[in-house]
Amino acid sequence: MSIDELTERRESLSAAKRAVLARLLRTGIKSDAPAAGAIPPRDPAAPAQLSAAQQRLWFLHQMEPGSAAFNIPLLLRLRGPLEVPALELALAEIVRRHEALRTLFVLRGAGPVQQVLPPSDRVLPVDDLPAVLAEERQAAVRAWATREASAPFDLAAEPGVRARLLRVAADEHVLAVILHHIVSDGWSTGVLYRELAALYGAFTRGEPSPLPPLAIQYADYAAWQRARLAGPEHARQVEYWRARLAGAPVLLDLPTDRPRPAVQGTGGSAHRFRIPRDLHERLSALARAQGATPFMALAAGWAALLHRWSGHDDVVVGTPVAGRTHPQTEPLIGFFVQTLALRMDLSGDPSFRALLGRVRQTTVEAYAHQEVPLDQLVDELKVERSLSHPPLFQAMVALQNASGAGPELPGLRVETVGAEVGAGEGYLALYMEEDERGLDAVLQYPTDLWDAATIGRLAAQLLALLDAAAADPGARLSRLPLMSDDEQARLVAEAAGPGLSLPDLPVHRLFEAQAARMPDAVAVEAEDGPLTYGELDRRAS
Repeated sequence: MSIDELTERRESLSAAKRAVLARLLRTGIKSDAPAAGAIPPRDPAAPAQLSAAQQRLWFLHQMEPGSAAFNIPLLLRLRGPLEVPALELALAEIVRRHEALRTLFVLRGAGPVQQVLPPSDRVLPVDDLPAVLAEERQAAVRAWATREASAPFDLAAEPGVRARLLRVAADEHVLAVILHHIVSDGWSTGVLYRELAALYGAFTRGEPSPLPPLAIQYADYAAWQRARLAGPEHARQVEYWRARLAGAPVLLDLPTDRPRPAVQGTGGSAHRFRIPRDLHERLSALARAQGATPFMALAAGWAALLHRWSGHDDVVVGTPVAGRTHPQTEPLIGFFVQTLALRMDLSGDPSFRALLGRVRQTTVEAYAHQEVPLDQLVDELKVERSLSHPPLFQAMVALQNASGAGPELPGLRVETVGAEVGAGEGYLALYMEEDERGLDAVLQYPTDLWDAATIGRLAAQLLALLDAAAADPGARLSRLPLMSDDEQARLVAEAAGPGLSLPDLPVHRLFEAQAARMPDAVAVEAEDGPLTYGELDRRAS
């Protein structure tokens, strides 16, 4: 799974989390931000500007136009009698409704602008799986999915979405919908799945679209955001971050397997593991008792582990949030996600419970000041930039409570399909997604810094730390173990070395036996030359 699919699919808050945060904002931290009015339609005669987030991604795309690092692959296996015409009509209607999905990003004058293309009914080419042996079929499907997911976009010549269908058998298909991050985010995935389910169901029954028209389009939001960023609210939020991040460390100096290069590469990989349901429930109960959310408990554990690995008491961690602070943006497909810098205070060797309180305060304050785009914040604060690492923070954490399962399509069994897509962006990132078995977690990391074995050990230590913190939240961070009992026992056994049975003889008899077995082997290196076992035995005798 790509970094982009996992990075910003995790921003949406559950109803329980929203309720907790609402209470925190009412009773804890007061925000004097003025309420935003309705987002108006943009002036159709003016060029359609990019949003701040889109502008950042557009520049990154210009630097590496052949990269698939910002692809969001949605890959679904459809089992059952699929009505392909209805599926294509449903996808075409989604693209018609959301102008962001038929937008080009072209250079006009000093910068890029959005150019919306007219809708089309032909949006779903169909491939047939080549004839392969039955045992090779799944590998062939994965190869096809990986090829589709990894193909880069030319944003000036094609919209940031493409769809393709693979016919595996009469009753089995694989649907690939690949989105570029510049037109989509994690919330958008849920919107697309809901609309696809509603439209496919209606069209298979011969009914019209049941979806209401959209009040605004993404380009309207981009124009509204540009105006808002020029206003007093933007200045107020920048001042908050200026004070909050004053004196923050430029680099989180974690131990690495290789020296940090002068120019960090884009190669990345991922280690998947699971946070068991029992541990997740215990952490969630601890968070509720402290008036916090499960995400805050997990973020506190991640910060504690980074603190233990680096020795730093001042740790800045990034986290993505949905960025849909206005209700008119909720039904749109587009790139709204914002990334916040959470500055964690771990000084004084606090207890985990005390750290959770600090993380709660930091997180709620950040949520109340989330409208400043990260790149603008870096510029406003004059953060030192380096080609060797990202600015502000080099570690991230995110949690998604909503299931990442595919849409429910009538008459079909829908399953997600995995594809090998490399990670990028240079962050050590912990992404978690809730399911019925606990948390599906992935650690994404730059491969020019760490080996897979090191990241696997980091994941194991995170589990041990979280388990100990849930069992004894009053324990100080320095006392939380980083190894399980089984791992400690294994290391003690390895350190002791293998057992060796020696015969019950004095040492000089053992030496004589060795000399008899290997008389010409070198026993001692002396100044006047080596001595063999045979020579040394004769001298000793």
